[in-house]
Amino acid sequence: MEKITIIHTNDIHSHLEHWPKIRRYLDQRQREAVSVDESVVTVDLGDFVDRWHPLTEATNGQANVDLMNQGHYDAVTIGNNEGVGNPKEDLQHLYDLAEFPVVLGNLFDKKDLQPPRWAQDHHIVESKMGTKIGLLGLTAPFPLTYAPNGWDIREPMEILPSLIAHLRPKVDVLVLMSHLGINADRDIAAHFPQLDVILGSHTHHLFTHGETVNGVQIAAAGKFGLYIGEVEVLLTDDHKIEGKSARVIPTTDLMAFPQDEEEINGYLSIGHRLLKANQVARLPHTLTVSPSQHSLIHEALLALCAEGETEAAVLNTGLFLGDLPAGVLDQDQLHTILPHPMHLIKVTLTGDNLIRMVLEMEKNRAFLRRFPIVGMGFRGQIFGEIVYQGIQYDGINHQVLWQHQPIVSEQAYTVTLVDHYLFIPFFPTIEIAGTVEFLFPAFIRTVVGRYLGQKYPLQ
Repeated sequence: MEKITIIHTNDIHSHLEHWPKIRRYLDQRQREAVSVDESVVTVDLGDFVDRWHPLTEATNGQANVDLMNQGHYDAVTIGNNEGVGNPKEDLQHLYDLAEFPVVLGNLFDKKDLQPPRWAQDHHIVESKMGTKIGLLGLTAPFPLTYAPNGWDIREPMEILPSLIAHLRPKVDVLVLMSHLGINADRDIAAHFPQLDVILGSHTHHLFTHGETVNGVQIAAAGKFGLYIGEVEVLLTDDHKIEGKSARVIPTTDLMAFPQDEEEINGYLSIGHRLLKANQVARLPHTLTVSPSQHSLIHEALLALCAEGETEAAVLNTGLFLGDLPAGVLDQDQLHTILPHPMHLIKVTLTGDNLIRMVLEMEKNRAFLRRFPIVGMGFRGQIFGEIVYQGIQYDGINHQVLWQHQPIVSEQAYTVTLVDHYLFIPFFPTIEIAGTVEFLFPAFIRTVVGRYLGQKYPLQ
């Protein structure tokens, strides 16, 4: 009888406060397996990189890859934070120094429809006893954001049959590293019993003891490195699977070393130091989040109008996590107050639909004011207040104005927004009736910083 243990991490999102424990656990399990009748395979399922962390931002994710090298992973796949949280050029070089293969079967370059040079559509690991473990990797398909960034992302059900048909005859154990989410994993298991194991992520779900669907063992280990997942596969001497099981190990149960806190704080301090070195502007006065003569929100709205070349923009105050003090402004300050990996979009609507969008915003205003938004690029606490530039709303008469003038029903109007508004469910008119153009590759903090640098130059 042979035992193969597949150890999986996922959705760490640059929450490096658990990394020292995770790295030690991976190292310990890999070393233990050398002296016993066990083979260990270690994988990461994506979203290890998240640019909210200053070290990730300062190094374009390269520091994260260095940490993954320390974990001695056998293979990884990417999540949407690697895929669309990075400009294409950054993603093209993210894994230049990786000491592990990146397994990804559903991403292609729009220019030539070829897979990226840094990825392979499968990987085979061989155990001590000669069992062949085949690894496939798929990431969540978001065509609205991948396509403008120069990528062709394919649906899992479109690509998976050929990948399975190619790899299944070559291996004894077939594993899908999935950054697709809980519903997709269950659907895939129902349709493809040829898979033996699905390791799940993306929706941050936790299966304490796994789940079995159609004979396929599904596993999932939550988020932020709070858990490490393990799937145990037992095989006969002729490489036939006898049993499968899954479990998770809470990182809180693992021993902390005295030097861990210093290491974790070091990641932050290095990131802050690198970002501080990049000066952006010299502000003559403090820009405040709260309404004032010198409003940060107002400057940001003007920055969006300039970037999108529009007369109007919309933002929410919850995006801004602090003021910008007078004096020299650097990238660290911008990253601290605007940590969100959000791009801008231009939305063109007819007059009637523009009015409808604004009325949706007004209808949700009181609810969203203190609503704790989670995910979809948001890295703050609450949504906050909705603020317009170039649009006026008369609450007494329920009238929407454009540049203080009545809106013409059939005329086209274009507004610059953050892409977050497209993904949250509160303003459906943007997706249903709008023509949306993504403005890549800059994040909102880059756009705001560039605008302030032009308005308030260092010299």
